[in-house]
Order: sequence, then C-alpha cells, then structure tokens
Amino acid sequence: MSIKETLAAQGVVLPVPPKPLAAYVPAVQVGNLIYSSGQLPLVDGALMSGGRGKVGLAVAKEAAKNAARQCAINALAAMAACVGDIEKIDRIVKVTVFVASESGFSEQPFVANGASEFFQEVFGENGRHARSAVGVAELPLFASVEVEVIASIKV
Repeated sequence: MSIKETLAAQGVVLPVPPKPLAAYVPAVQVGNLIYSSGQLPLVDGALMSGGRGKVGLAVAKEAAKNAARQCAINALAAMAACVGDIEKIDRIVKVTVFVASESGFSEQPFVANGASEFFQEVFGENGRHARSAVGVAELPLFASVEVEVIASIKV
C-alpha cells in the first residue's frame, strides 16, 4: 500500500504546511535526508484542543499524546511539500519531541508515542526510528508539544 493510501485509510489528510512563525523554512533537504523544523499541533492555523499549556497541569498526557500525533502529521506535510511527493519519503530516521512540562511531570516518552506510533502506522517497519523525548519549560505560542523529524528519501 502506498503512503497516500495508508494515510487515506486512516482518515488523515495532510494539511498545507503551516507558515513559519519566524525566520526559517518548514523543511530542508540535504542529500538524501530531509529535516523538518519543529512543528506545533496546529489545525487550520490554530493550536488544537490539548495543544496549549503545560502537560501535567493544563493538559492531560493523553491529550498531549494526540497533539504530538498532529505535530507529526504537520511535519510529514512539511517534508512532503519540500520533496514534492510524499512517496519519495522512504524512512523516518529520528524524531525529537519537546513537551512543555509541569514541574514533576516525567512521562514525556508517553506523549512522544503519539508521533512515533503515527509514523509506524504510516511507514510500517520504516517508521521505526531513533527518538528523544524532552521536557521543556515553554514552547512557542504556549504549545504543549513540538516535534521535529529527520527522514530519508528514496534516491
């Protein structure tokens, strides 16, 4: 099954990549690697429900996990736009998930699974990747989660 067919079967429509909030591009290709900038859980230009606030305080970990999934969708959209065709993306190499965390919250890996599980559903074995899940004090727009991705493309 193609990536497009897999996404359609999951009911996922890749959005137009969100406009950068500052002086950067959504994704850049270097050789056979493509790097996404950090993506927030934006839907139609606004933070989604569960996408704003600190996890463990204003945001439940399950809602943050769902927000991480949306970040992954946005990162995939940015990378697909950069290379021109989503089918060129071969493998997810590395995912970094930043979680705006309330003091004492230590379940960043649970939240990061929202992104990791999405990539494994879409790419199968090629969606398994190295990962970092990091707790931070604040994120842009007071987002609960931000995700950046490195992927390889078919050569």
